[in-house]
Amino acid sequence: MADYTPTQVAELLGVTADTVRRWCDEGRLAATRSEGGQRTIDGADLARHLSERDAAFTPDSLLPQSARNRLTGIVTRVERDGLTALVEIHAPPHRIVSLMTREAADELELAVGDLATAAIKATNVIVELPR
Repeated sequence: MADYTPTQVAELLGVTADTVRRWCDEGRLAATRSEGGQRTIDGADLARHLSERDAAFTPDSLLPQSARNRLTGIVTRVERDGLTALVEIHAPPHRIVSLMTREAADELELAVGDLATAAIKATNVIVELPR
């Protein structure tokens, strides 16, 4: 399980670290303090908080790639079975669900609360018209 600093959470959400600290003080986001007094936010608590948000943000720390459809967010669900794993990433306002091999999910050590980027490369795109 990952822990995040207020600065990391701020970058992910597109707000200031002071805003994240204020949310912690107000009880909107759970945080613990280290022996040195530094705040940390549990990844699972951050995942719950993100599930309630609508705004999307892409952190500056993303490495450049040719893939244009890259959405960074928090893993909100990992379901492993015999051969496959279903992984859900909440990257507001998007929810991405990926079906991958269990081996891939295990190698990445994916867990709820982890920061992950979904790189979407589709060979087929279905276009529908709203009614």
